[in-house]
Amino acid sequence: MVRIADNCAVLQKFNPPTVHAPSGYSHVTISPAGRLAHFAGQCPLDLDENVVGEPGDFGAQTDQVIANCLAVLASAGVEPDDVVRSIVYVVSPDSSVLSAVWHRLMASPLAPAFTSASTLLGVASLGYRGQLIEIDLTAALSE
Repeated sequence: MVRIADNCAVLQKFNPPTVHAPSGYSHVTISPAGRLAHFAGQCPLDLDENVVGEPGDFGAQTDQVIANCLAVLASAGVEPDDVVRSIVYVVSPDSSVLSAVWHRLMASPLAPAFTSASTLLGVASLGYRGQLIEIDLTAALSE
């Protein structure tokens, strides 16, 4: 699939027939030579640098991370469609928890970011006390 973004960057996303068909993302995302924005991992922090939600509240933390991701993307003049790589870290060994977070992300305004090369990982811990999720994004910038 070839897409021409609003900012004129051309991204090619596809799945080779020699690997499994993924659910909602692409195995390969090719961006043209040009500039990339590498965003710091977005945490579930409010403006006062407090982890949001009650302890164990994956929903509230996921929603805050979505909001923070949308804010940093907008600050660089890009949209979720311009994301070429995403890594989602979730503090849980339980695949049903990871799946619930993934479904929440895919139902959000950030969902197009996860149609390119994406990885979802269950991890033991993240940087802030009580933090349950973090998202790392890379986006293609127009020339």
